[in-house]
Amino acid sequence: MKIGASTLATFNDSLKSSLEFIESLGIEYIELLHQYPNENIDLDVLSSFDLKYTIHAPFLDVNIASLSTKSRDVSIEQIKDSIDLANKIDASIVVVHPGLVPFLLKETPEKIYPVANESIKKLGQYSKDLGVDTTIENMPNFESMIYQDMTKLNEILVEFDMGMTLDIGHAYHSKIPENEMYFDSIKHIHIHDNMGDDDTHLPLGEGNIQFKDIINTFEDKNYDGIYMIEVNNKDSIKKSLEYLKKNF
Repeated sequence: MKIGASTLATFNDSLKSSLEFIESLGIEYIELLHQYPNENIDLDVLSSFDLKYTIHAPFLDVNIASLSTKSRDVSIEQIKDSIDLANKIDASIVVVHPGLVPFLLKETPEKIYPVANESIKKLGQYSKDLGVDTTIENMPNFESMIYQDMTKLNEILVEFDMGMTLDIGHAYHSKIPENEMYFDSIKHIHIHDNMGDDDTHLPLGEGNIQFKDIINTFEDKNYDGIYMIEVNNKDSIKKSLEYLKKNF
């Protein structure tokens, strides 16, 4: 079982401090949040650690589903920067958010999906040309977010020959039962807990998600990806790691 941790929990620390802390826990895999304050990641710092990396592409001020061509193009270019970084450091996965619905179109979100799909397709092709595995993440149950429906997301990813990042907390918040979270397209997993009423990124075991049902399914299917702990602070990483060690 491959266990990693996201630098989301060390958001305000320097890159070196973040890596030192996560490495000190005996964690080998780290997901780099490639946006402010780490838009320009120091490759020398990365190479000074014996760690394996994945990349979370930027999502602040980014919307690949924007109906504004200029805004969409800038968003795509920012994500391409993350794909380029993954290529340079041999990161196994790039995680991408599928886009947002502006409030003026909240009654007609179906207009957004074709635009999002075209952007996803472009990023998938760009990734393949560089030998990078870019995956699209399912979203939580917020009005502005698309692809909360994992079945719908899976269909488009199969069509484009791309992978999915399953965010277990997002799926649970979107009322997807634990026994319906598995898809063959899933190449990467974000793991955190919640009570079902908000996307709170709690430590594992402090919410209502039945992780044994989910993880046992993936292990039975010979899932070979990483379970990436994506919580809000350092203490939550420690608690989540202990939970996984105790229960799996």
